[in-house]
Amino acid sequence: MQDVSMQVETVPVTERAYRVVKERLLSGELVGGSMTSEGEISAQLGISRTPVREAFLRLEAEGLLRLFPKRGALVVPVSAVEADDVLEARLLVETHAGRTATELPPAAHRRLVELLSELLAAQEGAVLDGDLAGYAALDARFHQEIVEAGGNEVLRRFSVGLRERQQRMIAHSVRWDASRVTVFVQGHRALLDAIEQRDPAAFERLIGEHLDDARAGL
Repeated sequence: MQDVSMQVETVPVTERAYRVVKERLLSGELVGGSMTSEGEISAQLGISRTPVREAFLRLEAEGLLRLFPKRGALVVPVSAVEADDVLEARLLVETHAGRTATELPPAAHRRLVELLSELLAAQEGAVLDGDLAGYAALDARFHQEIVEAGGNEVLRRFSVGLRERQQRMIAHSVRWDASRVTVFVQGHRALLDAIEQRDPAAFERLIGEHLDDARAGL
């Protein structure tokens, strides 16, 4: 009975450690190329090292950390190859998604435009507050909502897989050059206008330019 009780208590603590560290990685709080450690994280969270070690192993399997015995964990930087691969995949997915979004039935089209407008306003608020991590999450969601509006479940799942990489790349970009945020927000407004005007050709051109801006900031 004692072993079962310990297991029940350990699982949520491990999951908590995993989620906290992963969020710090995706938000850019843990910068690529920097080192962290089980002791550092366990002290911050007020837990033992064991659940942190298990969380680190999961994150290493996801390619976000590289573990070095007795030295700690290296935050794996976003490589140029990974960035190019993600942006190329996004261009293919989001070009199709944008075209589909411009062709939605009136009610669905109106809901999407309203949602994207709300997200854009939230992005502008995050910029004013200097909340770059919050902005990065809102940026990723803006693009994800366009993909999900198309109703293609295969593309939706594929895009979710790209979303975390996208968020990490954006966080990296704006952390090193906060002025990039203004360029990205302007790009989102232009994409929203193209969807609202039901102009697929404009959206295709603008998403290419937007992703080129993202590449230039990496």
